[in-house]
Formats: sequence, C-alpha cells, structure tokens
Amino acid sequence: MIRLDDPFHAFLLEHEQALKEGVNTPLLLEEFQSAVWAFYKKNRRDFVWRNTHNPYHIVVSEIMLQQTQTARVAEKYEHFLQQFPSFEALACTSVAAVLTAWVGLGYNRRALALQGIAQKVVNEYGGVLSSEPIILESFKGLGPATAASIVAFAYNQPTVFIETNIRAVYLHAFFGHKQELISDKQLLPLVAATVDSKNAREWYYALMDCGVELKKLYKNPSRKSKHHTQQSKFEGSDRQIRGVVVRILTQKQTVLLEELQELGYEKERLVKILSDLCKEGFVLQLSDGYAISLR
Repeated sequence: MIRLDDPFHAFLLEHEQALKEGVNTPLLLEEFQSAVWAFYKKNRRDFVWRNTHNPYHIVVSEIMLQQTQTARVAEKYEHFLQQFPSFEALACTSVAAVLTAWVGLGYNRRALALQGIAQKVVNEYGGVLSSEPIILESFKGLGPATAASIVAFAYNQPTVFIETNIRAVYLHAFFGHKQELISDKQLLPLVAATVDSKNAREWYYALMDCGVELKKLYKNPSRKSKHHTQQSKFEGSDRQIRGVVVRILTQKQTVLLEELQELGYEKERLVKILSDLCKEGFVLQLSDGYAISLR
C-alpha cells in the first residue's frame, strides 16, 4: 500500500502498470525526476560538507560517511579539517595524530586509507585531486562508487554510482511491486538515465534525502536488494575491541597487554587483535608493550 506522505505517491499511482511491466518511458523517467526534485525542494538536509566544492573537503566527508551516521560525522568533520586543512597537511602528519582525530568515527582503517589518499595526491599528482573516476579507483580505499561520488560532489560531473539511500529510492520507485532480489546491475541503467547532467551534485543529494525519508516511512526498501546484508552486532565484537584498543593507545605512549586484559577481554582474543593491528600498520609491538605506529 502506498502511503499518502510517500514522496512518490502520485508517480507510483500514475505509472503503476508501466512499472509492473518494466517499461521505462522518457515521460516516466522525467516524472520520477520531478518527484525527487519536488521532495528535495521542501526537505533538503543541510550539512557542512554540502556547502563546499573543495575536493579535499569532499574526500574527507565521503570517507567519513562510509558506514557512519551523518550525525556522528557532523560532530567530527570540521574539527578534523581544522587540524588537517589540506591534502598536504594530512599527508605529512603522524598516524597517531590522524587516529586521535578519528576517535569516535569507528572503522579506523578508513583513517589510514584517507591519509594514504592524501599522500598519493601530494606525491603523484602535485596536490591536485583528479576528476577522473578511473584514476581515483586506483587509490587504496576508493572503490568505484566512492570514486564516482567524489567526482560528482567535488566537480559536479554526472558520474553514475549507488549508495544505500540511493539504492532505496530506485528499488522503491521502480521495483516496489516486485519481491525478488534486485541487483545493482539492474539499477545502474536507471541511475544513468535519470542523473541530472547539469547538476549531478544536487541530484545525488536529493536522492539521498529521499532515501532517508523512505526508510522512515517503510521497512527498509533496501531489503529488496540482492546486496542487502544485516549488519553484525557491534557490542562485544572484535570491531568494538579494536576501537577501544586504538583509542587507549592514542591516549598513552605505551600499553601493556596486561593493562588491556584488565578491561575484561580474553588474552587470546586481545593477542590476535593486536597482531592484526600491527600487520595493518596501526600499532607497533615494542619490548615494553604496544604503541601507535609512528610512521
């Protein structure tokens, strides 16, 4: 049943038969675009990173927003940029400084990836971020979707990509009547056919805001996606322990394994987590304990 407050209510009713048959006429696509823009005009969310076209600022926001809620990113984003205002500043700082600034955002691998991106931009591209998605995809930590989103938001180019909220919009609007698992391969032609060639930046912001609203109105539309997975429980997970360990190490010069055991974690589990952190470049094992990498 379509709710009256659904931003696509009229669109879905008017084109019900065509959508069931999978016939995407130019008129249907145009009216889909109109529905998205109409919703966005009244319901645009305002975030600091949406008010900049600075490529470095966009890269920072896109990496922070991976798997992290916008509210948490909003708390850290400006402070991070104050500490590291450019690719050059981030590239030449210590891992410890980056991880300390990253505390609270989770998934610390992203912090190292972000610094690695900055170093590559400075060392190989003269400090200028490429506007070519294919080049950005070669950067560690940037997959095709993130590379394309950076180009769209930094350079307003009509790249084609999908993220969770965008996926929810296309699943709901074009596949709401179907129960089978829909792949991104099926969605990408629709994304390509509807992206605003003159204002891709705002178009993708509009789609994201629509997706957020749809998730409030309906049980997550992304459940229809072939790629939908249930996020694993965070409490008590290795991911949580990793975060705790890194946070402690950013606050102290060295920490003994015994000190970490006092937090109530099993020794074997801690040893494995610390070993992984060392292999990944976060942590150094010293003769008198563990410390954040100085590289």
